[in-house]
Amino acid sequence: MTPSPARRRELLGVAADVFAAQGYNATTVRKIADAAGMLAGSLYYHFDSKESMLDEILSTFLNELWAGYDAVLAAGLGPRETIEALVTESFREIDRHHSAVAIYQKESRHLSVQPRFTYLADSQQKFEKAWLGTLERGVADGVFRADLDIRLTYRFVRDTVWVAASWYRPGGLHSPDEIARQYLSMVLDGIALGERTP
Repeated sequence: MTPSPARRRELLGVAADVFAAQGYNATTVRKIADAAGMLAGSLYYHFDSKESMLDEILSTFLNELWAGYDAVLAAGLGPRETIEALVTESFREIDRHHSAVAIYQKESRHLSVQPRFTYLADSQQKFEKAWLGTLERGVADGVFRADLDIRLTYRFVRDTVWVAASWYRPGGLHSPDEIARQYLSMVLDGIALGERTP
């Protein structure tokens, strides 16, 4: 009998939570099985290794992220609207794949040198190109300030958004779109009021 897709997704969700909490190297198949309430041998019925589980977790997250990003980039939006849509899509992915995002942030640098995970480095280059290109277009079009250091701005916006995975909890007080709106307001419009006239 073939394992059901629903059960497989459930087990991957458990594995993602364990990897995110304990780190990939410290996580064993037994720990994942314990968290899933099953024997380690039974987990091998669904997956051949913890590496396979991690690969499926990260590739699923990145495939969904890029489906969203590619749709934004193909929509022909202006630079500001593109940044707004990319930030919003990022928060939606943090909401949908919270543990996968945490794993990606902690593990991708050393995983990407392994043959099975070279797509992590490829995705990072594509990610950087999309954001830098949008910021450069915004400066060229006069939408963003001409004095911006594009690479520094990219790193600031990237880190401001993705570090939210360390505190964001799905199902919390604010929806991903509400958080995106607040972040965008602060990043694009600042937090200070304009000059006061006497």
